[in-house]
Amino acid sequence: MCSSDLLELVWSGHRPVGAYALLDRLRRDGRSAAPPTVYRALEFLQHRGLVHRLASLNAYCGCAHPGEAHPVQFLICRDCGTAAELVDRRVGEAIGRSAAAHGFEIRDRVIELSGRCRGCRAAKGDRRVS
Repeated sequence: MCSSDLLELVWSGHRPVGAYALLDRLRRDGRSAAPPTVYRALEFLQHRGLVHRLASLNAYCGCAHPGEAHPVQFLICRDCGTAAELVDRRVGEAIGRSAAAHGFEIRDRVIELSGRCRGCRAAKGDRRVS
């Protein structure tokens, strides 16, 4: 198992995926790996800017802007589990200014927002779907 195998699995869907689900997929494909190996590979991919870790889900998803340092916001649907990556630099800058005013140094810039996506809202008959 190598990092590129995990990267391919993470990118194979639009839903964040946990380390143990990745481990199960690897095993189904006849490849063996131990949990620490999977976590190390995910950490490697994260440090290279290729995946993001969603702490609220303890899961990973592919980065829409790989290799580019950027503040990121995720819209996570509670119903279907999809995650949409947003990059609004104004949000990141506003948070950075507020943090600096409090003498706080930001290390991770991932903001997670949960709710319901347009598709799930439409499926439930939400009239406010735009």
